[in-house]
Amino acid sequence: MSVLRPALRSLRWLRPCLYGSLVVVVIVDIYVRVPPVVLFGVVLLALSTGLVRYVAGRARPPEPPPLEVAPPVGGRWNALNSPADKVPSHGIRAYGQAYAIDVVSEPEEGSRPGFGFWPVVRPSGDFPAYGQPVLAVADATVVRVRAGRRDQSLSRNSWLALIPFFIEGAFRDLSGPGALVGNHVILDLGGGTYALYAHLQRGSATVREGQKVSEGQEIARVGNSGNSTEPHLHFQLMDDADPHVANGVPFSWRGIGVPKNDEPFTTDADADGGADGGAADGGGGLEVEAEATAAVETTPRR
Repeated sequence: MSVLRPALRSLRWLRPCLYGSLVVVVIVDIYVRVPPVVLFGVVLLALSTGLVRYVAGRARPPEPPPLEVAPPVGGRWNALNSPADKVPSHGIRAYGQAYAIDVVSEPEEGSRPGFGFWPVVRPSGDFPAYGQPVLAVADATVVRVRAGRRDQSLSRNSWLALIPFFIEGAFRDLSGPGALVGNHVILDLGGGTYALYAHLQRGSATVREGQKVSEGQEIARVGNSGNSTEPHLHFQLMDDADPHVANGVPFSWRGIGVPKNDEPFTTDADADGGADGGAADGGGGLEVEAEATAAVETTPRR
């Protein structure tokens, strides 16, 4: 991966430019015949950027030991796309997401709207995760804050809504990870490890770049921005502040571990206060429910 990092950094601007050039060439070719060598040359160059990203995304760097951190949320949540079930958890290692996890809030069994055919869409506010505090998982330094992207006002957690979701996601991917993760915050945890919080609510960030934060401090709120089917938090650790070139880093939430898919977990972590009553070894105030009491019917996607 380290060999590919310079190439991956260049893709940040090169990939959108090449695909944009391809669109221009195709449009021009409709009215004025473009020499085939030019057309095929642009096509090959554009596709080569996807090949580089694919190769990087399939690379298998040595797996470091899990880093124990505090949970990024408080209350009762459910895990989806968990690295406890498979790695890479989201199907690809690109953008440092090999060990990423999605979590959705479900304060009580059945309180989160299910997935199906109807209704086709729901307001984001119908989901209990929307607007929930997001917490710093350790004492850290804020290295990136992006909070200006719009939230999806409606969820896409139905079979019919997934069609435009995947089409939109393909275009977002051409723009790089920023368009996929939406509003996000990246923390420098020290030791070459960074925490990425994605799909945050527009304008909810309470921190600024360069600011020092404490474990348990509220840094933003859960939203529905970026490539998201419903309000949820996407969390990952990585070895670089730039998702373009980052490798994923395994994590373990103190007192919880890594919850499996469909596994509810509960934490008493409070914004600005850390975990209430937690022992030094993380044994108090946190628990994972032994059995999933409510089946998850949909999978939020980046």
